[in-house]
Parts: sequence; structure tokens; C-alpha cells
Amino acid sequence: MLIVGYCYGIRSERRLCEEAHLNLAYRWFCRLSLEDEVPNHSTFSKNRHGRFRDSDLFRWLFNEVLRRCMAAGLVKGEGFAVDASIIKADASRQRGVPGDEQVNWSDPALSTRAVREYLEALDEEALAETLPTRLSLTDPQARWTAAPGGPAFCAYSTNYLIDTEHGVIMDE
Repeated sequence: MLIVGYCYGIRSERRLCEEAHLNLAYRWFCRLSLEDEVPNHSTFSKNRHGRFRDSDLFRWLFNEVLRRCMAAGLVKGEGFAVDASIIKADASRQRGVPGDEQVNWSDPALSTRAVREYLEALDEEALAETLPTRLSLTDPQARWTAAPGGPAFCAYSTNYLIDTEHGVIMDE
């Protein structure tokens, strides 16, 4: 179902479930019969934040797709490029707090699950270097940035190694 969502620009998992419930082509692609129940939208986040978080399943899947692309001759290994992009995050500046050490992170209003997991992933030495000047409580990995010629916004920086002949992503 997530592949359907990515291909058709359905960003909401709730909306994706509604679409899969109504669209016969989506049901067919997802191997759901007319009698089968469409999963609840919360299933996606439960799996993302639970079952798959500590597993290497997504890395294994990425490597398997890459291996198959190589076997099909879609990766030549002769020309590579690095694509660096900025992707806008769904986080607002108003829902952020200063990222310096003066913030009391034990305050229940500030200790959302996302912030707790982000801070737990950092070791003590890296904490002072890594915390941004402003930290989003809803998405602490997003950074406040300004793209040239435009307004500032919360975003992620991505870097992808791409085989130039067929545009296959080799690594992230």
C-alpha cells in the first residue's frame, strides 16, 4: 500500500487506506480481494515505530533492490553523481524550542516521543555539537534552514549516490 501511496502522491496514511478501500486497482495491487479488510491507518505508524525500527529490514530491502538492478544491468558502475537535496519537513518554527542547554528536557511538555528518541540516539559528547539553535518538538531531526532566494523553513538534507546511466540510487 505504501508503494501505491508513493507512486500516486498520497501522503496521508489515513487517506491511503480510504483510497485502497475504494479503488479496485489499488486493492488488486495490494492483493486484497473485495472481501478483505483494508488495514487501519494506525498499522503503518505502529510498524514504523515498533516492529521495523530496530530491524535491518529496510536496509536489506534497499540492498536487495540494488542487487536486482545490478543483475539486470541497470547499474554499470562507470559514472556516479551525488545528489544533495533539501526536503521540506512537516514541522513548524512555532512548535519549536531553543536547542541550547538551557532547555529543561525533563519538562513533560517538551519530552515528546520524537524528542526523547532523538536525544537518546545522541551520545553526550555529540549532544552539544549536534543540537540545532532551534529544535522542533514534533520532528527533532528537521533543521531550520533557508534555501537561496526563498523563505526559511524546517527541512532535511539528503545525499544520494546515483549511477548516472540509469539514475539508480546506490546509497544514501
